[in-house]
Amino acid sequence: MALTLIVLLPFVGALLPGLMIRAGRNGCALATGAVTLLAFVLLMSQAPAVFAGEVVHARWEWLPAIGLDANFFLDGLGFLFAGLILGIGLLIITYARFYLSRNDPMGQFYTYLLLFQGAMVGIVLCDNILLLLIFWELTSLSSFLLIGYWKHLPEGRQGARMALAVTGMGGLAMIAGMLILGEIAGSYDLSTILQEGEAIRASQWYVPALILILLGCFTKSAQFPFHFWLPHAMAAPTPVSAYLHSATMVKAGIFLMARLWPVLAGTDWWFYIVATTGLFTMVMAAWIALFKDDLKGLLAFSTVSHLALITFLFGLGTPIAAVAGVFHIINHASFKAALFMTAGIIDHETGTRDIKKLGGLMVLMPITMTIATLAALSMAGVPLLNGFLTKEMMLHEALHTEWAGVPWLLGAAAVVGAIFSVAYSFRYIAHVFLGPKRDDYPHHPHDPPFGMYLPPLILIVPVVLIGLFPAAVAGPLVAVAADAVTGGNLPDYHLAIWHGFNLTLVSSLAALALGAFLLWRHRQANAVRLSVPRPEAKRIFETLVDGAAAGARLFTDGLHNGSLRRYLAVMIGACILAGATAFLNASHAPGGRELTHVPIITLLAWAVLIGACVTIVIFHRQRLLTLVIVGVVGMLVSLGFVYLSAPDLALTQISVEVVTVILLLLALNFLPKQTPRDSGTGRRLRDGLLAGLGGLGVGGIIYAVMTRDFTTISDFHLAQSKPGGGGTNVVNVILVDFRGFDTFGEIIVLGIAALAIYALLDGALNGPAVKRLRSWVPDQERARDRHPMMLVVATRVMLPLSLMVGLFIFLRGHNEPGGGFIAGLVVAIAFLMQYMASGFGWAERRMKIDYHLLIGWGVLAAGFTGVGAWIAGRPFLTSDFAHVHLPVFGDFELATAMAFDVGVFLTVVGSVMVALANLSRLARVTEGPISDDPMDVDPQRRGPGTGMPDAAHTGKAEG
Repeated sequence: MALTLIVLLPFVGALLPGLMIRAGRNGCALATGAVTLLAFVLLMSQAPAVFAGEVVHARWEWLPAIGLDANFFLDGLGFLFAGLILGIGLLIITYARFYLSRNDPMGQFYTYLLLFQGAMVGIVLCDNILLLLIFWELTSLSSFLLIGYWKHLPEGRQGARMALAVTGMGGLAMIAGMLILGEIAGSYDLSTILQEGEAIRASQWYVPALILILLGCFTKSAQFPFHFWLPHAMAAPTPVSAYLHSATMVKAGIFLMARLWPVLAGTDWWFYIVATTGLFTMVMAAWIALFKDDLKGLLAFSTVSHLALITFLFGLGTPIAAVAGVFHIINHASFKAALFMTAGIIDHETGTRDIKKLGGLMVLMPITMTIATLAALSMAGVPLLNGFLTKEMMLHEALHTEWAGVPWLLGAAAVVGAIFSVAYSFRYIAHVFLGPKRDDYPHHPHDPPFGMYLPPLILIVPVVLIGLFPAAVAGPLVAVAADAVTGGNLPDYHLAIWHGFNLTLVSSLAALALGAFLLWRHRQANAVRLSVPRPEAKRIFETLVDGAAAGARLFTDGLHNGSLRRYLAVMIGACILAGATAFLNASHAPGGRELTHVPIITLLAWAVLIGACVTIVIFHRQRLLTLVIVGVVGMLVSLGFVYLSAPDLALTQISVEVVTVILLLLALNFLPKQTPRDSGTGRRLRDGLLAGLGGLGVGGIIYAVMTRDFTTISDFHLAQSKPGGGGTNVVNVILVDFRGFDTFGEIIVLGIAALAIYALLDGALNGPAVKRLRSWVPDQERARDRHPMMLVVATRVMLPLSLMVGLFIFLRGHNEPGGGFIAGLVVAIAFLMQYMASGFGWAERRMKIDYHLLIGWGVLAAGFTGVGAWIAGRPFLTSDFAHVHLPVFGDFELATAMAFDVGVFLTVVGSVMVALANLSRLARVTEGPISDDPMDVDPQRRGPGTGMPDAAHTGKAEG
């Protein structure tokens, strides 16, 4: 439980800064620090168990079907990293309180910081690689927010995008590698994977998994060729740089290499990829750092170099090198976080980070100078400081390891890297603090407030103490963490300042002397550097990104040209190809069911249906004729439903056909009567071939299913319709109970479609298109009889009868053919005929209903019915029923499904009427002012009749 709380606390605590900032900056910082402190205390409570060699576990089932569980474990390595994340995080929170200005949104900053902190703690305590991947991507997202915190700085936004692009790309590669690793081990739990080292290294998938995982590690830890994003992330506030780029985010890749060291290390692939990349990056980044004039730029490249040093040590693959790597993680976190903070102090107090504008600060900022000098000397590897110890261990391992049979190559390169490291560390001291005072500082330099230099001062304490008493101060932590890295194969070693006069000591002292000399000749070295071609990594990255974007745009524009026909052709062609591939690569056997006898009348109806479909294809350019034939097809389908004893479906189909044909006829009134010929012969042949193949495929599937015995859910529905749903009409019970959620979704979609029609036509009526509508001239003469008397009288007589039929169909729907959907369509047809016969304005004045609200009330009624089931402790939309007896009325049944059907009914009526109302608005725009009285036969008052309904604004009658 404690482990889970340690991970969850920063995420839960991220809610506090946004609230506490209203209590002031101090209250916000205290609340944030309290969250981190509580997590740190919980972590420290597990220290006795960890140092006793125990592994603490916490397991929670989440998605066991896919192997994703919320499992955590704490061993020495996890304890080390979690301690660094939470401990240094607490110092950063304190430092940021004094660093951020009053114009900076502090609550937002601390929220991002806690989200990042939680993601990092999640990574180091995870015992499930799928969950680890989630936390891994969360670090990328939260670091993106932190790096781009100063949104007003273009370089901040660019640095955030670059960091997200590079680390996100590596994260995608690592996802694939981790999945392969889990499949090899047979589990996604890290504690299980770590026991399968031999099987993993022996697998044929070892190399692909190794390369993919290392891509994730190298991108996150800024190793060549992905090193360039880290210096550009320095546009972030200094607390972000000190936290993310010294102790946490950039060490995520280092952590993963250490965590997987027992299963991935020990092969030539591991050695040559990891050690070579680490050593090359260490030397290259140290050389670049030497010539950076921006303090944070110098520290950024020095961070890349020291991360590469740790990578190199882990890449050597020996247990003692792994111990040195673990030791340097501790040392680097202490002196580099302190250095970043001092760089922020210098920038904060002098107004510049440019080394060329600094110097002589020793007298003006003595406290800052003392902290920075000790940290920089440790980074240089000066004796009696902690950086010296791990530099010695690194040089010893490099000097005693061969590379491709060459015994001196690694040692020589390591010494060169150490020389550059000494040079840029000494430069940080000499060019910033030494020399005469200047009179052109942007601001008058002075030491910062106590709260600002206290965090780096605290970090300097382990720098000195570990340097003086390594075994006593750092020994137990290094041992327990290194034991976890080496998988329990901890070698014999001794942390001490003095190991005798040997080649390692000579190399270390030589590096100090040559580094000082290189700094003395810094100007000449810089001239040499400038005379050599220098590829700019940022420019290369931007060129690659621009090229990739241009290629993607070219490819996308070539495929997505706005032609719906092309999209459908590609989609249908892909489906046909996939189906044909499956069919041709499988065995086939004829079905065992006998074919039923087909009466001659059924064959004739089928022939008419095929003929109608062929006619539509041939005459599809004639819109009115096509619409009429589509209606014929719908009626034939309805007859088919009747023949197959499906009266509900037949009623629904007929009602839908009537409504859609009428509405489409109204819409066609504003469209050309023929579609333009826009397809060449080749395209028509292609479309015909795709249609034919697709039809044959679907027909073949139907034939294969119908000629084979199979079990369906129909028996369940038939058996449970009455006892489970309270109705004998199985179709209606399915719609309102068994699959009520589907129906609920469908009426929502229907309502959205109606509102989309309103939005589209409203845009046409209130936008540039309205001018074209007003000047539109019909392409043929219209009927002069606007409201035919026979139609007016007939529809008024039929209205109450139609409403009674709709009510009857609605009430009988649970036990007989009918229901809310069919009833809604019948009532909509009744209203629609009134509007068509007597005009929209006349009908609207007599039926003042807001159809938009009708849709909303319908969806709400259906939704509240489902919520009622929840309140009763039943699944959503589960219906209930009961038999009641009332005087006079007698015995009858009541079901909650009726309320759901009411919602369906209202939504259907509202959707149809919204479409009709807005098509009528178009008619008013094109016709101009006319009489709304259907009894008015004066042509002068009517204006040019159209035979179509007149229009008024939706929900408001017009005189």
